[in-house]
Order: sequence, then C-alpha cells, then structure tokens
Amino acid sequence: MPTRSMARACPEMFSDMSEQSTAPGGGRAIATAFDPSCLGRDFYEDPYPTYAALRTFDPVHRCPDGSYFLTRHADLERIYRDRQNFSSDKKSVYAPKFGTGAQLYEHHTSSLVFNDPPYHARVRRQIVGALTPHVLNSMEPAVVSLVDALLDRMEEQRHFDLIRDYAAAIPVEVIGNLLRVPREDRAPLRGWSLAILGALEPVLTPDQHMAGNRAVREFGDYLRILVADRLRHPGDEQDMLTRLLGAGQMTETELLHNCIFLLNAGHETTTNLIGNSLHALITHPGTLQQLRETPQLISTAVEEFLRFESSNQLGNRLVTQRVVIGDVALEPGTYLTLCIGAANRDPDEFAAPDRLDLARSPNRHLAFGAGAHACAGMSVARLEARIAILRAAQRIPGLHLTSAPTRDARARFRGFRSLLAAC
Repeated sequence: MPTRSMARACPEMFSDMSEQSTAPGGGRAIATAFDPSCLGRDFYEDPYPTYAALRTFDPVHRCPDGSYFLTRHADLERIYRDRQNFSSDKKSVYAPKFGTGAQLYEHHTSSLVFNDPPYHARVRRQIVGALTPHVLNSMEPAVVSLVDALLDRMEEQRHFDLIRDYAAAIPVEVIGNLLRVPREDRAPLRGWSLAILGALEPVLTPDQHMAGNRAVREFGDYLRILVADRLRHPGDEQDMLTRLLGAGQMTETELLHNCIFLLNAGHETTTNLIGNSLHALITHPGTLQQLRETPQLISTAVEEFLRFESSNQLGNRLVTQRVVIGDVALEPGTYLTLCIGAANRDPDEFAAPDRLDLARSPNRHLAFGAGAHACAGMSVARLEARIAILRAAQRIPGLHLTSAPTRDARARFRGFRSLLAAC
C-alpha cells in the first residue's frame, strides 16, 4: 500500500498528461510510470487517458509498492465473482494504514463491504432484507416531494450550487429517512461521511487520519444515542434501524459501524452519481435535449451515467491463492486495486466507450461491483438518481454552469465539490 512518506517524496508525475499521451510512445510511458500514490491535478480532472494507457499497455500493472492495478473489464468481473481466490477482508491492509487501535480501523474492518462470508453474508442479508420492494415503492413519493422542493428553491434563487443545494441534499434526506435520523440532527452527516471515506484514498495524510478518526468517534457517539432511543421507542416496518435491531443478529459494534457505512456509502456515491450525471448532461446539450424529449430513457440513462463517470472508481481485493490474471502470476497476499472507472470504459466490453449513450444496451457496467459483493443499496441509489436527474432536466430548461466546476481531488470517489449553476 502507498505510504504517507511516498506521497511527500513523489513529484506530480502526471501534471501534463495531455502532452504525454499524444507524444510518441506516450501511452506506454504513462502505463509504465503509473503510481497511484503519485497522482497529479490533471489525473483527478480526467483519469481516462491514463486508464486507457494502462488497459492497452499494462492491464495488470505492478505498482512500486508491490500491489497491482487492474483495468480490464473481464479481469475485474472475474475477480468480483471469485470468492475462492480473492478476499475482501482488509484487516491486514488497514492495520498498518490506520493502526489497529484507531477508530478508522474498527469502522472499516467492521462494515460489510470489507469483509468475507460468513460475516459479510450475515450482515448483507439483514440490510437487503430491510430494503424490500414494498419499502422502496413507499419511498418514491417522499423522494419526489423532496426533489421538487429543492428545485422550487433553486428556481427562486436563480443561482445555486448543484452539489450543495441538490445532489448532496437528496441522499442525506433519503438515508436519514430510512434510519429515521431526526432532521435537526442531519447537518454533520456530510462532513462525517467525507472524512471517513476520504481516509480510503490511496494516500492518507496525517490531517485526513485525524479527521477520519474524529468523524468515526462522533458519528458512533451520536448513533449510540439514536439506537438507545429506538430501543425505547421502536419505529414502523419502514424504519430500517428498527428492523435491524429487531433482527438481533448484530452486536452493538457491528450495528453502529454498519449504520455508519449505510449513511456514508448511500450518501457519498449517490451525491456523486447525481452530480456527475447533471454535469454530463449540461456539457452534452444534445444528450440533455434527448432526455427531455424522451423521458422514458431515464432508466437506461442512469445505467449509462453510472458507467460513464462511475461514482466509485476503485475497489480492492487480496489474493488468497496463487492465481494467474492475464499472463501475470499473483501470489497469496498480493493486494489488488480494481479500477472500476477503467473497466467501465473498456472497448472490449463497450462500443465507443468514451461516448455518452443514454440508450446503451447491453450495459454490463461494474459501478455497483458484481457477485456477492454487489452494492446492497443499489436499488435506493437508482431510485434517487432516476427522480433527481429527470426532474431537474425537465424543470430547469435553462440550466447552465456559471463558472468552472470544482472537482474533488480524489481517486476512489469521483465527483465534484461544487457545480455553480443558474437557470
């Protein structure tokens, strides 16, 4: 794994990516030199030329720290579905990164996404079981009302931030409603989420480490109060926290950290999905007009947005038994980074992969992973995205950006910090 000292010592190798990629042999040079602990500003703005170089010249790329960075769709899909040779358990990786006594270590090794069966299967079964079709259907009117209220306010203001005032506001409310977090308590959720998930970036700074640990501690303290109150005053069948408590199959630590995981993952990736989608539509005006004229495309459009600008760009696995990927033999204990963003633009799987095609079919993207570890909340994310994207496109015909977007400088979670716009 990349270390903090590597980040301080490493120059910005990819600060002029556009010139390198067009120079003779540039693609091969980019692939050979690639190091996820040394990413420059241009990479965060547009990683896809780098991904294309890696897919073409070094799809199973050995990083300087001994880990491997994989970029082909077929390789990622194989690994996601193979539970015999690859593990999601991150204890051996996160111990040196966070420290075994750190709150970040306890959180990220307790959430279902970084665990194997039987723990993963047991916790995932409870979460998916709480998101029944009946619960999802009952959520839709509230999501529509929320989206319309946000759009009403934006139309009145005329100038707004599509992230702060819209994309980030929707999932906080939806996940908050699912767990029945009182509305007056929701203000810190986004900050906690950004700090905890930011610690998963390839390189962790001391400030990020401190902020992440503080966020886990404060989040956990709040949830203990919420759980105690719910035990005294259970909610209805649509209250996810009440259902998880009623199942009685998780310890307090497991329950708290998986509730943090639900709030974080459901918030951050959906914020990015909505924000990335609206940016894609604004910068592809013909496609935006197509969606307005053919609103029935919204379901396939959401799948295309997930593929085109995946909210979650990176995943990881540990090799548990010697295995060959491509022509590379991987030994047990090898750490793999699975580049979802690269796989979702693999020309061997997707025709014209750099083209935004709202009617693309088939569309076997890996934005939600695959196999047993496919995202447990994908149905909620799709519901929010369908409503938020289509209603914004229909209700704000003059939607346009008023300044250059501000993108988060993060490799794992791809999204914008700010999208200033007007109507």
